[in-house]
Amino acid sequence: MKLSSLIDSILIVTSIAMMPGISTAQTVAANSNEAIVSNYSSISHLEPFDLITYAYEGGLLQHGIPSGGTLVFKTLSNNILAKDLVIAAVNAKKLQPQVLDDQNYLNAVSSELIALPDYAAAD
Repeated sequence: MKLSSLIDSILIVTSIAMMPGISTAQTVAANSNEAIVSNYSSISHLEPFDLITYAYEGGLLQHGIPSGGTLVFKTLSNNILAKDLVIAAVNAKKLQPQVLDDQNYLNAVSSELIALPDYAAAD
């Protein structure tokens, strides 16, 4: 196993292990002298790479997104697009519904989908 593959594997495992803690995180936004606290205990936020990894490992199977090589194939044949993954993640309560309107997030997921065959080949 290459050192870079080992490091990538460790990072993925660490990310997955930390997800429960991330999902209970609180965010604080300052509005002049007043703080607004929101608790997102039921919905976490996945970075685009983490969303692709989650889908690749089968996390969105129950929401119609295949895993592993099938995901790679369907991505290459444009049968699965970034918006499909985001919709499935919203339905799985892994992303907030507002992300569907975030073009920057959708573009980042699309970029990660383009790179997915390279990630899968290194796996």
